[in-house]
Amino acid sequence: MADLNMSLKKTPMPEQEPDVRNKNFEEVSTGYTALMAHEEAMRCLNCKNRPCVAGCPVNVAIPDFIQAVAENRIEDAYLIITNTNSLPAVCGRVCPQESQCELPCVRGKKGEPVGIGRLERYVADYMLLNHPDDKKETVKAAAKGIKVAVVGSGPSGLTCASDLCDMGYDVTVFEALHKAGGVLVYGIPEFRLPKVIVEKEINRLIEKGVKVCVDTVIGKTLTIQELRDDGFEAIFIGSGAGLPNFMNIPGESLNGVFSANEFLTRTNLMKAYRSDYDTPIFFGDHVAVVGGGNVAMDCARAAKRLGAERVSIIYRRSEQEMPARIEEVHHAKEEGIEFHILTNPTQIIGENGWVKAIECVKMELSEPGPDGRRKPVVIPGSEFVTDVSSVIIAIGTSPNPLIKNTTEGLETNRHGCIVADDETGQTSIPYIFAGGDTVTGAATVILAMGAGKKSAVAIDNYLKGCYHE
Repeated sequence: MADLNMSLKKTPMPEQEPDVRNKNFEEVSTGYTALMAHEEAMRCLNCKNRPCVAGCPVNVAIPDFIQAVAENRIEDAYLIITNTNSLPAVCGRVCPQESQCELPCVRGKKGEPVGIGRLERYVADYMLLNHPDDKKETVKAAAKGIKVAVVGSGPSGLTCASDLCDMGYDVTVFEALHKAGGVLVYGIPEFRLPKVIVEKEINRLIEKGVKVCVDTVIGKTLTIQELRDDGFEAIFIGSGAGLPNFMNIPGESLNGVFSANEFLTRTNLMKAYRSDYDTPIFFGDHVAVVGGGNVAMDCARAAKRLGAERVSIIYRRSEQEMPARIEEVHHAKEEGIEFHILTNPTQIIGENGWVKAIECVKMELSEPGPDGRRKPVVIPGSEFVTDVSSVIIAIGTSPNPLIKNTTEGLETNRHGCIVADDETGQTSIPYIFAGGDTVTGAATVILAMGAGKKSAVAIDNYLKGCYHE
């Protein structure tokens, strides 16, 4: 497709200027033009062994769709992508391509890899803009008349539901919140993933036959056994990891201390960033965000946009060890977020029941241990206090124990994650399958989607076996 003399760098992605975007919730990256997409597609070498495909958790035929973009066959590119990926506009924006499909890209051995995610986004956005009512030509199996329940409408649940629907099953997705999308709507801010994009992707699944039932908390509104009694022959649990973790330090119960989940849910799902909504949210002049992952970056950047004068990231390891995407860290720095690395909170100090300050210690990395990782250790006498008006704890999440506690015989591990087979997602109860964050703990959108796809195949095989018997 291209030769080695092509540009060593990706075609730059247009973006809002930092001092403009840190005051609004509009999308940071504005997307490729047709010319930019063509230029980037021409960088692909169309490798024979296709390492990028192996690096994609849902095995999108990447060289094929890029070839179609290079030839301006955008509709064909979309059909190629959606053959294995039911949420391309989402994945093109939030997948960590740099550690997945783009990591083994041969073009990246001398220069930067092909911007696979940017091209996927271009294709999906083109279709949403130019063919908003276009229904993907899916070859669906004949209706089987067999009901399958999917618990959770996040990435794993939506993917599993989509694939099972294509196989001819009668699929119903049960969502606890009032809007479908899971972490895509409550967790990821508008400036990274516009909610209209998520809504359009979900509507396409509904149009092809997936039923969505919101405001239904499985384990409370209905139990797993009640779903079974209602005729669902198999159940996929993709309920995510929505239970926030805390540090268990003094002062975490003060007013002005948020979990990342609460802060982002109020901001995103409950639209605290919009003046026409009355969602209460307090952040004050100086917000401290504890953590170094993508969620911490989302919280910090959202707080800045909501009007905080100063926002500080506090992370106990080095910047090189931050789990957040490099792009997200880069954007946060551009937007004026302060980074305090090798720093760890020891207590939150209050006054009249409200946050007033945070006490921290400085850390240093030890010599590498048996696993090769250097642990952060406290530097004696390094304590210091900084005035803050609110604190957001963004150190990870765990699965909610509600389903586990109301489903006898469902095995979980010491972290509260459902124990499921790596290849099939089948749990200790044969008709129950699980995947995504409820099995792995908090991970990425595309890995959750990959788990949903595997479980869809496994559920099909399981049900075929049941009826064969």
